[in-house]
Amino acid sequence: MTASFRTAVVLFGPKGQGSFNESGLRGASQARAAGFDVDVHWIAPLSAQERAHDMLHLCDKTYDLIVAHGGQGDGPVALLAAQYPGQAFVVTQGSHQAANVARYEVLQEQSAFLAGVLAAHTTQTGAVGHFSGEKVPPGLRGRAAFANGLHAAGFAGHFATQFCGHQHRPDWARQCVSDMAQQTQIDTLFAMIDGGRPGVTAACRQHGIQQIGNVLDWVERDSQVFIASAICDSGAAIHAAIKDFAQSSLPLGGYRAFGLESPELVRLVYSPRVPSSAKAAVDGFAARILRGEIDTLQPYDGPEHPLPEVNATHDEVTPTS
Repeated sequence: MTASFRTAVVLFGPKGQGSFNESGLRGASQARAAGFDVDVHWIAPLSAQERAHDMLHLCDKTYDLIVAHGGQGDGPVALLAAQYPGQAFVVTQGSHQAANVARYEVLQEQSAFLAGVLAAHTTQTGAVGHFSGEKVPPGLRGRAAFANGLHAAGFAGHFATQFCGHQHRPDWARQCVSDMAQQTQIDTLFAMIDGGRPGVTAACRQHGIQQIGNVLDWVERDSQVFIASAICDSGAAIHAAIKDFAQSSLPLGGYRAFGLESPELVRLVYSPRVPSSAKAAVDGFAARILRGEIDTLQPYDGPEHPLPEVNATHDEVTPTS
Protein backbone atom coordinates (compact mmCIF):
# COMPACT_ATOMS: atom_id res chain seq x y z
CA MET A 1 0.00 0.00 0.00
CA THR A 2 1.31 3.48 -0.87
CA ALA A 3 0.87 6.81 0.85
CA SER A 4 -1.85 7.77 -1.66
CA PHE A 5 -4.62 6.72 0.73
CA ARG A 6 -6.67 9.24 2.71
CA THR A 7 -7.09 9.25 6.49
CA ALA A 8 -9.67 11.02 8.66
CA VAL A 9 -8.57 11.68 12.24
CA VAL A 10 -11.51 12.37 14.57
CA LEU A 11 -11.00 14.40 17.75
CA PHE A 12 -13.86 14.67 20.27
CA GLY A 13 -14.75 17.94 21.99
CA PRO A 14 -14.75 21.65 21.15
CA LYS A 15 -12.21 22.48 18.47
CA GLY A 16 -8.79 23.31 19.84
CA GLN A 17 -9.55 22.33 23.45
CA GLY A 18 -7.75 19.92 25.69
CA SER A 19 -4.35 18.33 26.20
CA PHE A 20 -5.51 14.89 25.03
CA ASN A 21 -6.71 16.43 21.79
CA GLU A 22 -3.53 18.49 21.60
CA SER A 23 -1.59 15.24 21.65
CA GLY A 24 -3.90 13.79 18.99
CA LEU A 25 -3.54 16.84 16.79
CA ARG A 26 0.22 16.58 17.11
CA GLY A 27 0.08 12.93 16.02
CA ALA A 28 -1.99 13.88 12.97
CA SER A 29 0.46 16.68 12.15
CA GLN A 30 3.39 14.29 12.41
CA ALA A 31 1.68 11.97 9.94
CA ARG A 32 1.12 14.88 7.55
CA ALA A 33 4.76 15.89 7.87
CA ALA A 34 5.70 12.33 6.93
CA GLY A 35 3.78 12.77 3.66
CA PHE A 36 0.42 11.20 4.48
CA ASP A 37 -2.92 12.71 3.42
CA VAL A 38 -4.67 13.41 6.73
CA ASP A 39 -7.78 15.46 7.49
CA VAL A 40 -8.76 16.33 11.07
CA HIS A 41 -12.44 16.43 12.08
CA TRP A 42 -13.75 17.75 15.42
CA ILE A 43 -16.88 16.12 16.87
CA ALA A 44 -18.49 18.00 19.76
CA PRO A 45 -21.64 16.06 20.88
CA LEU A 46 -21.51 13.77 23.93
CA SER A 47 -23.62 10.70 23.14
CA ALA A 48 -22.37 7.79 21.05
CA GLN A 49 -25.37 8.08 18.73
CA GLU A 50 -24.78 11.79 18.10
CA ARG A 51 -21.09 11.23 17.55
CA ALA A 52 -21.80 8.41 15.10
CA HIS A 53 -24.29 10.64 13.26
CA ASP A 54 -21.69 13.39 12.89
CA MET A 55 -19.10 10.87 11.69
CA LEU A 56 -21.44 9.21 9.19
CA HIS A 57 -20.27 11.30 6.23
CA LEU A 58 -16.71 10.05 6.77
CA CYS A 59 -17.85 6.56 5.75
CA ASP A 60 -18.86 7.52 2.19
CA LYS A 61 -15.63 6.05 0.73
CA THR A 62 -13.83 9.40 0.90
CA TYR A 63 -11.41 7.96 3.45
CA ASP A 64 -9.54 4.69 3.39
CA LEU A 65 -8.86 4.88 7.13
CA ILE A 66 -10.81 6.54 9.96
CA VAL A 67 -8.96 7.05 13.26
CA ALA A 68 -11.07 7.94 16.31
CA HIS A 69 -8.87 9.37 19.03
CA GLY A 70 -9.71 8.32 22.56
CA GLY A 71 -12.15 6.14 24.45
CA GLN A 72 -14.90 8.57 23.41
CA GLY A 73 -14.58 6.94 19.99
CA ASP A 74 -15.56 3.47 21.20
CA GLY A 75 -19.32 4.07 21.04
CA PRO A 76 -19.57 5.74 17.64
CA VAL A 77 -17.04 3.38 16.03
CA ALA A 78 -18.95 0.37 17.38
CA LEU A 79 -22.08 1.67 15.64
CA LEU A 80 -20.38 2.63 12.38
CA ALA A 81 -18.08 -0.40 12.06
CA ALA A 82 -21.11 -2.69 12.11
CA GLN A 83 -22.82 -0.63 9.39
CA TYR A 84 -19.70 -0.33 7.20
CA PRO A 85 -17.77 -3.63 7.47
CA GLY A 86 -15.56 -2.66 4.51
CA GLN A 87 -14.33 0.52 6.18
CA ALA A 88 -11.09 0.35 8.16
CA PHE A 89 -11.23 2.00 11.60
CA VAL A 90 -8.74 2.64 14.36
CA VAL A 91 -9.63 3.56 17.95
CA THR A 92 -6.84 4.89 20.12
CA GLN A 93 -7.06 4.32 23.88
CA GLY A 94 -10.31 2.43 23.30
CA SER A 95 -11.64 -1.07 23.90
CA HIS A 96 -14.05 -1.86 21.03
CA GLN A 97 -13.09 -4.98 19.11
CA ALA A 98 -14.30 -5.83 15.61
CA ALA A 99 -12.90 -7.38 12.45
CA ASN A 100 -12.55 -3.95 10.78
CA VAL A 101 -11.29 -2.08 13.87
CA ALA A 102 -7.69 -1.89 15.10
CA ARG A 103 -6.99 -0.78 18.67
CA TYR A 104 -3.89 1.29 19.40
CA GLU A 105 -3.00 2.27 22.92
CA VAL A 106 -0.34 4.23 24.73
CA LEU A 107 -0.51 2.75 28.22
CA GLN A 108 -1.67 5.61 30.44
CA GLU A 109 -2.27 3.11 33.23
CA GLN A 110 1.48 2.53 33.61
CA SER A 111 2.32 6.17 34.24
CA ALA A 112 -0.91 6.51 36.28
CA PHE A 113 0.26 3.67 38.54
CA LEU A 114 3.54 5.51 39.08
CA ALA A 115 1.58 8.69 39.84
CA GLY A 116 -0.17 6.74 42.60
CA VAL A 117 3.17 5.65 44.03
CA LEU A 118 4.34 9.26 44.01
CA ALA A 119 1.15 10.52 45.66
CA ALA A 120 1.54 7.97 48.45
CA HIS A 121 5.06 9.25 49.13
CA THR A 122 4.25 12.98 48.99
CA THR A 123 0.82 13.49 50.61
CA GLN A 124 0.97 15.30 53.93
CA THR A 125 -2.68 15.01 54.94
CA GLY A 126 -3.13 11.33 54.05
CA ALA A 127 -6.01 12.27 51.73
CA VAL A 128 -5.55 11.88 47.97
CA GLY A 129 -7.99 12.43 45.11
CA HIS A 130 -8.63 11.35 41.54
CA PHE A 131 -10.74 13.40 39.14
CA SER A 132 -11.84 12.82 35.55
CA GLY A 133 -14.58 13.64 33.05
CA GLU A 134 -16.38 10.96 31.05
CA LYS A 135 -16.47 7.47 32.51
CA VAL A 136 -14.94 5.74 29.48
CA PRO A 137 -12.71 2.63 29.65
CA PRO A 138 -9.36 4.50 29.44
CA GLY A 139 -10.43 6.76 32.29
CA LEU A 140 -11.55 3.79 34.39
CA ARG A 141 -8.27 1.99 33.75
CA GLY A 142 -6.28 5.10 34.63
CA ARG A 143 -8.25 5.58 37.86
CA ALA A 144 -7.76 1.93 38.81
CA ALA A 145 -4.03 2.07 38.09
CA PHE A 146 -3.58 5.22 40.17
CA ALA A 147 -5.46 3.67 43.10
CA ASN A 148 -3.42 0.47 42.82
CA GLY A 149 -0.18 2.46 42.74
CA LEU A 150 -1.24 4.26 45.90
CA HIS A 151 -1.93 1.05 47.76
CA ALA A 152 1.12 -0.79 46.38
CA ALA A 153 3.23 1.99 47.90
CA GLY A 154 1.63 1.47 51.32
CA PHE A 155 -0.99 4.22 51.27
CA ALA A 156 -3.63 3.65 53.94
CA GLY A 157 -5.35 7.04 53.97
CA HIS A 158 -8.53 8.41 52.38
CA PHE A 159 -8.96 8.12 48.60
CA ALA A 160 -11.65 10.31 46.98
CA THR A 161 -12.52 9.74 43.32
CA GLN A 162 -14.99 11.36 40.96
CA PHE A 163 -16.01 11.40 37.29
CA CYS A 164 -17.79 14.70 36.64
CA GLY A 165 -19.31 13.58 33.30
CA HIS A 166 -17.66 16.06 30.94
CA GLN A 167 -14.11 16.52 29.71
CA HIS A 168 -14.41 20.13 28.54
CA ARG A 169 -16.27 22.27 31.13
CA PRO A 170 -13.74 24.27 33.19
CA ASP A 171 -16.32 25.96 35.45
CA TRP A 172 -18.04 22.67 36.22
CA ALA A 173 -14.69 20.96 36.88
CA ARG A 174 -13.63 23.77 39.21
CA GLN A 175 -16.84 23.48 41.22
CA CYS A 176 -16.54 19.70 41.52
CA VAL A 177 -12.90 19.80 42.63
CA SER A 178 -13.59 22.63 45.08
CA ASP A 179 -16.38 20.58 46.63
CA MET A 180 -14.14 17.54 46.85
CA ALA A 181 -11.42 19.60 48.52
CA GLN A 182 -13.79 21.06 51.10
CA GLN A 183 -15.32 17.69 51.98
CA THR A 184 -12.23 15.47 52.00
CA GLN A 185 -9.19 17.65 52.81
CA ILE A 186 -7.20 16.16 49.91
CA ASP A 187 -3.78 17.70 49.35
CA THR A 188 -2.89 15.74 46.19
CA LEU A 189 -5.09 15.27 43.10
CA PHE A 190 -4.48 13.14 40.03
CA ALA A 191 -6.60 14.75 37.30
CA MET A 192 -7.28 12.98 34.00
CA ILE A 193 -9.17 15.78 32.27
CA ASP A 194 -9.05 17.54 28.92
CA GLY A 195 -10.58 20.96 28.21
CA GLY A 196 -11.71 21.22 31.84
CA ARG A 197 -8.09 21.32 33.04
CA PRO A 198 -7.99 25.10 33.68
CA GLY A 199 -10.88 24.76 36.11
CA VAL A 200 -9.21 21.90 37.97
CA THR A 201 -5.97 23.86 38.20
CA ALA A 202 -7.79 26.96 39.47
CA ALA A 203 -9.43 24.89 42.21
CA CYS A 204 -6.11 23.30 43.14
CA ARG A 205 -4.49 26.72 43.37
CA GLN A 206 -7.36 28.02 45.50
CA HIS A 207 -7.27 25.11 47.95
CA GLY A 208 -3.51 24.51 48.07
CA ILE A 209 -3.68 21.13 46.37
CA GLN A 210 -0.70 19.70 44.52
CA GLN A 211 -1.89 18.34 41.18
CA ILE A 212 -0.57 15.44 39.13
CA GLY A 213 -1.45 15.91 35.48
CA ASN A 214 -1.62 13.47 32.60
CA VAL A 215 -0.93 13.14 28.87
CA LEU A 216 1.38 16.20 28.56
CA ASP A 217 4.14 17.72 30.70
CA TRP A 218 2.09 19.95 32.99
CA VAL A 219 5.04 20.53 35.33
CA GLU A 220 6.74 22.46 32.55
CA ARG A 221 3.59 24.56 32.06
CA ASP A 222 2.79 25.29 35.70
CA SER A 223 5.38 24.11 38.20
CA GLN A 224 3.68 25.90 41.11
CA VAL A 225 0.57 23.70 41.02
CA PHE A 226 1.84 20.50 39.39
CA ILE A 227 4.06 18.21 41.38
CA ALA A 228 4.23 15.69 38.51
CA SER A 229 2.61 14.57 35.28
CA ALA A 230 1.83 11.07 34.04
CA ILE A 231 3.00 11.38 30.45
CA CYS A 232 0.97 9.46 27.89
CA ASP A 233 1.64 10.75 24.38
CA SER A 234 -1.47 9.11 22.97
CA GLY A 235 -1.22 11.06 19.71
CA ALA A 236 1.81 8.99 18.78
CA ALA A 237 -0.59 6.07 18.32
CA ILE A 238 -2.32 7.98 15.52
CA HIS A 239 0.91 8.39 13.59
CA ALA A 240 1.86 4.76 14.24
CA ALA A 241 -1.50 3.48 12.98
CA ILE A 242 -1.28 5.51 9.77
CA LYS A 243 2.25 4.25 9.13
CA ASP A 244 1.13 0.67 9.73
CA PHE A 245 -1.77 1.12 7.31
CA ALA A 246 0.67 2.39 4.69
CA GLN A 247 2.74 -0.75 5.15
CA SER A 248 -0.30 -3.05 5.04
CA SER A 249 0.38 -4.07 8.64
CA LEU A 250 -2.59 -2.48 10.40
CA PRO A 251 -3.79 -5.12 12.94
CA LEU A 252 -7.50 -5.06 12.06
CA GLY A 253 -9.31 -7.07 14.69
CA GLY A 254 -6.22 -6.75 16.89
CA TYR A 255 -4.26 -4.52 19.20
CA ARG A 256 -0.95 -2.68 19.50
CA ALA A 257 0.36 -1.05 22.69
CA PHE A 258 3.24 1.17 23.81
CA GLY A 259 4.36 1.47 27.44
CA LEU A 260 7.25 2.36 29.73
CA GLU A 261 9.65 0.62 27.37
CA SER A 262 9.09 3.71 25.19
CA PRO A 263 9.90 6.50 27.71
CA GLU A 264 9.40 9.18 25.09
CA LEU A 265 5.73 8.16 25.17
CA VAL A 266 5.08 6.91 28.72
CA ARG A 267 6.84 8.15 31.88
CA LEU A 268 6.38 10.23 35.00
CA VAL A 269 7.92 13.73 35.08
CA TYR A 270 8.51 15.56 38.35
CA SER A 271 8.57 19.02 39.82
CA PRO A 272 11.98 20.00 41.24
CA ARG A 273 10.42 19.95 44.71
CA VAL A 274 9.79 16.18 44.64
CA PRO A 275 12.24 14.56 47.09
CA SER A 276 14.79 12.08 45.79
CA SER A 277 13.40 9.37 48.08
CA ALA A 278 10.01 9.59 46.35
CA LYS A 279 11.64 9.46 42.91
CA ALA A 280 13.62 6.39 43.96
CA ALA A 281 10.42 4.66 45.08
CA VAL A 282 8.77 5.44 41.73
CA ASP A 283 11.82 4.20 39.82
CA GLY A 284 11.70 0.92 41.73
CA PHE A 285 8.08 0.30 40.78
CA ALA A 286 8.76 1.31 37.15
CA ALA A 287 11.47 -1.35 36.96
CA ARG A 288 9.07 -3.93 38.36
CA ILE A 289 6.42 -3.01 35.76
CA LEU A 290 8.98 -3.41 32.97
CA ARG A 291 9.98 -6.82 34.34
CA GLY A 292 6.35 -7.91 34.23
CA GLU A 293 6.06 -8.26 38.02
CA ILE A 294 3.17 -5.79 38.36
CA ASP A 295 -0.14 -5.89 36.52
CA THR A 296 -1.34 -2.28 36.21
CA LEU A 297 -4.71 -3.40 34.81
CA GLN A 298 -6.24 -4.60 38.07
CA PRO A 299 -9.75 -3.09 38.44
CA TYR A 300 -10.75 -0.51 41.03
CA ASP A 301 -13.72 -1.53 43.16
CA GLY A 302 -13.74 1.13 45.86
CA PRO A 303 -16.25 3.92 46.53
CA GLU A 304 -16.62 7.14 44.56
CA HIS A 305 -17.05 10.66 45.85
CA PRO A 306 -20.59 11.98 45.24
CA LEU A 307 -21.08 14.84 42.83
CA PRO A 308 -21.69 18.26 44.39
CA GLU A 309 -25.01 20.04 44.14
CA VAL A 310 -24.50 22.87 41.66
CA ASN A 311 -26.68 24.74 39.17
CA ALA A 312 -26.00 22.87 35.94
CA THR A 313 -28.49 21.72 33.34
CA HIS A 314 -28.38 18.40 31.52
CA ASP A 315 -27.33 20.27 28.39
CA GLU A 316 -24.31 21.70 30.19
CA VAL A 317 -23.06 18.43 31.62
CA THR A 318 -24.10 14.83 32.05
CA PRO A 319 -22.60 13.79 35.38
CA THR A 320 -21.85 10.17 36.12
CA SER A 321 -20.85 8.72 39.44
